[in-house]
Amino acid sequence: MTEAATIAYALPVEPATAPPARDLFSKFDSLIAEREALLATGVRDPFAIVMERVKSPTEAVIRGKDTILLGTYNYMGMTFDPDVIAAGKAALDQFGSGTNGSRMLNGTFRDHVDAEEALKEFYGADHAMVFSTGYQANLGILSTIATKGEYIILDADSHASIYDGCALGNAEIVRFRHNSVEDLDKRLGRLPADAGKLVVLEGVYSMLGDIAPLREMVAVARKHGAMVLVDEAHSMGFFGEHGRGVYEEVGLELGTDVDFVIGTFSKSVGTVGGFCVSNHPKFEVMRLSCRPYIFTASLPPSVVATAATSIRKLMTADKKRAQLWDNARTLHGGLTEMGFKLGTAQPDSAIIAIILEDQQQAVVMWQALLEGGLYVNMARPPATPAGTFLLRCSLCAEHTPEQIARVLAMFEAAGRAVGVID
Repeated sequence: MTEAATIAYALPVEPATAPPARDLFSKFDSLIAEREALLATGVRDPFAIVMERVKSPTEAVIRGKDTILLGTYNYMGMTFDPDVIAAGKAALDQFGSGTNGSRMLNGTFRDHVDAEEALKEFYGADHAMVFSTGYQANLGILSTIATKGEYIILDADSHASIYDGCALGNAEIVRFRHNSVEDLDKRLGRLPADAGKLVVLEGVYSMLGDIAPLREMVAVARKHGAMVLVDEAHSMGFFGEHGRGVYEEVGLELGTDVDFVIGTFSKSVGTVGGFCVSNHPKFEVMRLSCRPYIFTASLPPSVVATAATSIRKLMTADKKRAQLWDNARTLHGGLTEMGFKLGTAQPDSAIIAIILEDQQQAVVMWQALLEGGLYVNMARPPATPAGTFLLRCSLCAEHTPEQIARVLAMFEAAGRAVGVID
C-alpha cells in the first residue's frame, strides 16, 4: 500500500456552494400561478378532496357532510360486498399485510395465482398476468411487446398510461384521429407491410365516456397484418354477456379478433391492481422480459384475494349490470332534458360527462354540487382534450332510483345558480 493510500482524504470544513444554474421547478410556474389565481376566487381545490368516511359504494362523509358519490369508478359497487371483504380479511390473517418483493422473487403468493386463475375463467383466456396497478399493466405490456423497428398505432385520445407505456419502449409511435376508422386505415397503409404492428384501442374512453367502433377498427387492423390490444378498464363488468368489455359486446373474441385485453381492478372489481389476458401461445415470456412486472413489489395478498372473489362474482352479476344501465339511461336522459351539454348523444357507458365553457365555470359548478351533497370529478387538460373542461359522473349499480332523482335535482339547482342552464 502506498503512503498516499494511508492518508484520509479531508473534505473542506466549509465546502464552497453555488446556487443551481436553473430551478428545476421553474417550468411549473405557469401552472402554479393558474392554481393560485383559481383558489384566490374562493373556490375549493377540486383535486384535494378528502373522504373522512366511506359509508357505502355510493355514500361518503366529506367535511362532515353526507355526500352522494358520483365520481368513483365503482361501477359494480363491489367495494362493500360481504364476500369480497371476507376474502380480504382471511388473506390478511393468513399471509400478513404485504409481500416485500416482486413476483419474480418472493412476491408470488397463493392468492396472486388465484386471481390470475379467476381472470382466465372470466375471460376464457389461456394466460393472465397481474400487475400492481392498471397503469403498470399498460406501462409494462406496451413498453415490452413492441421494440425498435416495430410500430404502435394508437388513438390520439388514449389514456396517459398508454402514452407512457409507448414512451418507455422504443417502438415507433403513430397516432390516428380519435375513433376514426378511416384515419386508422390510412396510417396503417403507410407503414411497411412486413413490420411488426400493434394497434391499441380502448373500449370506453374515460373522459367523455364514448366507446370505440371496435368491430370496424379490428377489421382494419387485421387487413394490415397488425395485432390488437384493447384496454377495457372502463367497460369490464357490465359490457357484454359475461361482462368482458366492449369487444365482447360487439361480438369479437379473444385470440381470434383481439390479441390482448388490458384491465384494472380499481374500477368494477372494486380494489386495486391491473392485468393483461391473452391466448397467445408465447405470452408467458412477458414474465421474463417485462420490467414494470419484474422490478415492482407485488400486490398485498389481501388485495388479490378480494380481486379474485370479486371477479368470480362479476361473472354472474346480471342484475347489477341491468341496474347500472338503467341508472345511466335515467341520468343521461334527465341531464339532456335540462339542457346540459353532454359528452355523448346517448348513454354509451357508465360515464356521463357534462361539458362546461371554461375552468372557472367548471370549478364553480363542481363546488355548488359538492356543497349540495354531491361529489363528481372535475377534469381539465391534460386529462381532457385541449380546451375542454368538464364534470364527469361515473355511475354505480348500487345507486338507487331515489339517489338518481336527488342527483338530478342537485344538478338542476346548481346549473341554474351558476348559469349553465336557463
